[in-house]
Amino acid sequence: MPNGIQWTNALSTRPSLESAVQEVVAQAQQSLTAPPDFGIVFISSAFESEYPRLLPLIQEQLSIPVLIGCSGGGIVGMDRTKVPQEVEAKVALTLSLGHLPGVDLHPFLIEPDQLPDLDGPPQQWVDLIGVPPQAQPDFIVLADPMASRLNDLLQGLDFAYPGSVKVGGLASTSSMSGRTCVFYERDVFLGHIVGVALSGNIKLDAIVAQGCRPIGPVFRVVEGERNVILKLQVDDDSQDSQPPLQALQGLLETLSEADREKMQHSLFVGIAQSEFKTVLEPGDFLIRNPMGIDPQLGALAIGDRVRPGQRIQFHLRDATTSADDLDALLHRYCQQTSTETETAAALMFSCLGRGEGLYNKANFDSGLFHRMFKDTPVSGFFCSGEIGPVGDTTFIHGYTSVFGILRQP
Repeated sequence: MPNGIQWTNALSTRPSLESAVQEVVAQAQQSLTAPPDFGIVFISSAFESEYPRLLPLIQEQLSIPVLIGCSGGGIVGMDRTKVPQEVEAKVALTLSLGHLPGVDLHPFLIEPDQLPDLDGPPQQWVDLIGVPPQAQPDFIVLADPMASRLNDLLQGLDFAYPGSVKVGGLASTSSMSGRTCVFYERDVFLGHIVGVALSGNIKLDAIVAQGCRPIGPVFRVVEGERNVILKLQVDDDSQDSQPPLQALQGLLETLSEADREKMQHSLFVGIAQSEFKTVLEPGDFLIRNPMGIDPQLGALAIGDRVRPGQRIQFHLRDATTSADDLDALLHRYCQQTSTETETAAALMFSCLGRGEGLYNKANFDSGLFHRMFKDTPVSGFFCSGEIGPVGDTTFIHGYTSVFGILRQP
């Protein structure tokens, strides 16, 4: 890239940690012609017993000033032919290195007890991170899912750094009894949050593919309390309000037989994030799980807070819809980005519920990205929660693929 920015990624599936580290370091070094400023590492939970040895082994072979990472139930990286591979529930290690002249890197390690109160001023969050808002940083955030107040952290970052992009994921494991962790410098941490703020000669863009398509009309919440929707009304309609259960029963009658079947197990609720857009598109909704229905009241509980006046739309998810959604978002990004823009790298944070289990095909999401950005290295992991923006707000998602694209500003 111009101005000397270089980025590379290497993947190893060797069962020995020493051999895997040696392989990724050697491959990465071959691709860089200058010393790395930044490294990010993802390791499969098959190496769980050896987590504490990972960063010391890497740093013994290669000095990396800023190095972060986490564990994953599946790992994404580039093979020797420069094609992305998604290694699910198997031994894998991936290392990305960046030589980033003109880029200011500010790593951080946070204990949840350190987080300021949400009622406090934004300066408290700036003091926590240590980067002034005037620098216009973007953020890569990795968190142990056992860390508390993750939503508070994202709200605080949005509060202190409006307009900054925040992407990342929650560490994961491939087994129910497995241990998750994050990495920082030379150590392993449980229950912590790590990340890096990037500013200067680099920009981070986000693509958030929630993998759903809308069904039925847009509704407006007439009555709601906390995460429970009590009454709905078709948006821009004078008809009387109705309980969500009644709205769903009416919607069911308009669907095809295939969609009726999907509605039994793949129904979601989209919450519009813009109060001013008259025509809502799929990317305008934050997708949340339905948590339960009260058959007497007809009320619907969902996995987020609601308030009267918000617009919602019911959604369905399946493999075809997920593929179409990501494809459309990637094409939209290409159309909206200058043809002169060169992407340096992409980080992929994908839900454990996607991958081969969803598509019945390996390397699907990363392969779709690779077809449009052949020369852009992709790395990442399968998460227990994905971090990315919808509108101007950053959320923790589920069943989503978030791509963070690093490029020249």
